[in-house]
Amino acid sequence: METRRFEKLGIDVSLLGFGCMRFPVREDGKIDRPLAQQMLDKAIAAGVNYIDTAYPYHGGESELFVGEALKKYPRDSYYLATKLPCWFINTIEDVDKYFNEQLQKLQTDHIDFYLMHAMNRGSWNKMLEIGTVKRLEELKAEGKIRFLGFSFHDSYDAFEEIINYRDWDFCQIQLNYMDIDEQAGMKGYHLAEEKGIPLTIMEPIKGGSLAKFSDDIMEVFESVRPGKSAASFALRYVATLPNILTVLSGMSTMDQVDDNLDTFTDFIPMEDKEYEAIDRIKDIMNSRIQNGCTGCRYCMPCPFGVDIPGNFSVWNRYHMYQNFGVVAWQWNGMKQEGKTAEMCKECGKCEKACPQHLNIREDLKKAYADLSKAAEK
Repeated sequence: METRRFEKLGIDVSLLGFGCMRFPVREDGKIDRPLAQQMLDKAIAAGVNYIDTAYPYHGGESELFVGEALKKYPRDSYYLATKLPCWFINTIEDVDKYFNEQLQKLQTDHIDFYLMHAMNRGSWNKMLEIGTVKRLEELKAEGKIRFLGFSFHDSYDAFEEIINYRDWDFCQIQLNYMDIDEQAGMKGYHLAEEKGIPLTIMEPIKGGSLAKFSDDIMEVFESVRPGKSAASFALRYVATLPNILTVLSGMSTMDQVDDNLDTFTDFIPMEDKEYEAIDRIKDIMNSRIQNGCTGCRYCMPCPFGVDIPGNFSVWNRYHMYQNFGVVAWQWNGMKQEGKTAEMCKECGKCEKACPQHLNIREDLKKAYADLSKAAEK
């Protein structure tokens, strides 16, 4: 198993980290514990030593399961990561309340990698006002936290503000070859690298959307490294970057464990021909975009509540990946909130405001038809 060592931390961490938010589940939605245990055991036996969970994963069951599953291993044989549920933190006392609950669930007296979960500008400002960072620094001084960081979901500007606030031990961002300009993105990667702050990476396979492709895209992968999965290219794309501590993969099946172990055992960095192949693949997917909505929101608000840029974003991504699962959560949420194109009354106000001069009314009809048909499958 490939490992990375950063002098700042003084430890050797497996380049593949086991993400514990997508364990296999039973029909009742609970974790399939025997199978999940087998998966964890196999990964650990192969050298995976970074285990990442969080308070809300699997409805709160993930931490409980991970605590049970790791009991048989010496505590110094793995690194445990979990996250403070900052949306529940309203007072400084809440920090200790949830942290102590997590220690109990995980059956440990310390957390190796502790993150402020899902930081954005709003939650960051709230945590500063409460004094959360200072309290976490105190817990670190007490030996209950070894390394302090944050996970991030917002714009680059917010990332820059947070990462510059203190000398973080590490931080976690979303990064994959389709999202290099999203959220912190590659610009955020370079800033962290410049500051000497190692990164853990989430969503390297974009929630599974970079694991399954149409035949034309798979032929491109096959031409440069025959027999390797699409997921392996996505994982190696980020893992080749030098300032990456570990790449998290939320594995749901034993086949995924096997494939990921194959990728990170005798790890091979990306080669120029593979970067060129990924550029071709991105061109193919971008060519499937249905309209040129830039998300400028000049068309908003819609008098009838339609989230016009949201509908087009979902529509375009559905066609790019040709996988409804990639957009199902967002689409279903918009339907429940009455924001899909079926609410459109074709008043035309949006088209008068659109700087791209898009045929919004007709495109909304097409988007709704495509996505409704996909949702029925």
